[in-house]
Amino acid sequence: MILAHLTQLVAHPASLAFFQDQATPGFSPMDLWHNMGNLARGVVIVLFIMSIWSLAVMIDRYLYFAAARKQSREFAPRVAGALKESKLDEAIKVADRNKKSHLAEVVTAGLQEFRNYGSGGAITEEQIEASKRALERSEAIVHAKLKRGLGGLATIGSTAPFIGLFGTVVGILNAFQQIATQKTSGIGAVAGGISEALVTTAFGLIVAIPAVMTFNYFTNKVEAFDVEMDNSSSELIDYFIKQGHRR
Repeated sequence: MILAHLTQLVAHPASLAFFQDQATPGFSPMDLWHNMGNLARGVVIVLFIMSIWSLAVMIDRYLYFAAARKQSREFAPRVAGALKESKLDEAIKVADRNKKSHLAEVVTAGLQEFRNYGSGGAITEEQIEASKRALERSEAIVHAKLKRGLGGLATIGSTAPFIGLFGTVVGILNAFQQIATQKTSGIGAVAGGISEALVTTAFGLIVAIPAVMTFNYFTNKVEAFDVEMDNSSSELIDYFIKQGHRR
C-alpha cells in the first residue's frame, strides 16, 4: 500500500512538489534571517543596535562605579587624617590623587572654595556659605556624571519589547499573506511568518530584560553615592564651623 503511494508520487511530480511546498523551513539563525521580510530585518537590526548600546553602557557604568568606590575607600581615611591635623593643602593633594572618586571631587570643590575665599584670618559666615554652595554645585555635577547613560538604558528597557511586538505583528501579517498567496493553510505556508514573529518577540525581551535589571541596579548605586556625598558635604561644613569657633 505504502509502496503504491510512493509510486504515484514519483509518477506525478506535481503532487510531490505540493508536499515539498508544505515542508517547514529551517530554524537556524541564518535560515530565519533569510526567511524574514525587509521590515522584520529592520526590526532585528534596530534591536541589535540597542543591545550593543545597552551593553556598552553597562560595561562603562560598572567600571566607573567600581573605580569610584575603590578610590573613595582610599580617599576618605586619608583626607580625614589631613583635616584632623588642619593640613588643608595636604587634604586637597589627597583629593587630586583620587580624581575618579565621587567623594574626592565633591570635597575638593569645598576645600578649594574655602581656601580661596578666606584671607588667612578668622573664618567668616560668608566663607562657610561660599564653601557650602561650592559643595552643592559639585554634588549636582557628580550626580549628572554618575547617571550618564542610564537614561538611554531606561529607554531601551521600556521600548525594546514594543519594537519586538511590532516585529510580531509584521510576522503575523506575512503569515496571512502567505496563506492568501499559496491558497493553502498548511503549516508550511505560515511557518515562516510565525517564526519571524516569535524571533522578533524573543529578541525584544532579550534586549529589554537585562537593560531594566541593570538600570535598577545602577540607579540604586547612584542613590547610595548621593547619600555618601551628602554626608561628606555635611561633615566638611561641620569641620569649617568648628574651625571658625576655634579661631
